[in-house]
Amino acid sequence: MSDSDPLDAPVLSPDRSPLPPDQAEARARVGRALRRLGHKLVGHHATVAQLDALTDDLDRQAAAIAGNEERVRVIERPTGDWGPAPASGEAMFSYDERPFSGRSSPWGLDLDVVRDSDEAVAVVTLDSAHEGAPGRSHGGIVAALFDDVFGFVLTINEQPAFTGELTVRYERGVPLHVPLECRARLTERDGRKMYMTAELTGTDEAGEPVVYCRSRAIFIAILPETFGRGA
Repeated sequence: MSDSDPLDAPVLSPDRSPLPPDQAEARARVGRALRRLGHKLVGHHATVAQLDALTDDLDRQAAAIAGNEERVRVIERPTGDWGPAPASGEAMFSYDERPFSGRSSPWGLDLDVVRDSDEAVAVVTLDSAHEGAPGRSHGGIVAALFDDVFGFVLTINEQPAFTGELTVRYERGVPLHVPLECRARLTERDGRKMYMTAELTGTDEAGEPVVYCRSRAIFIAILPETFGRGA
């Protein structure tokens, strides 16, 4: 996120949270603030006094929240997002704490996902906390991005499934601080196996289209009632 992004900007709501709307929105604001903090902490120098004060504040808040009742996702959200699928052109959402696309997740990538016919398309700008090699995204972040966007293909097909196999071909370094597009689709089904492909693309300095990475995955379809049973 850029320094100019106000923390009180409107947040798109998926209206799928099991929590009261005001609490869900408050969690989304905290998630975004934590993501912004992470990028600023990694991407900027800070004094020892600033860091110690931040540590004390975060530890105090964590201790206060830890005194509240624990959440159990298998109780709050046992069935998942398996229908009806959004129409082509509509924005796509998942549960708020989903690690990479959830708006309340402190680890999120701030994805904007839409359905384009039978494809899930995510636009993302990777930031300082995603850096691996200097000036490039960490490869694990890219792999997680693909895995998360494949999950939206499951939503389009109204089919719960688990990741069975995920491969990524890194064709060039993935840049930070520039818009990228991840586009994924289902290519074949064989029994419970769902075969998918995806690409992560952008433009180079000359404005020409570039494919940074490609991914293939096999997801294993399950019954909706199996999804909510937990591990």
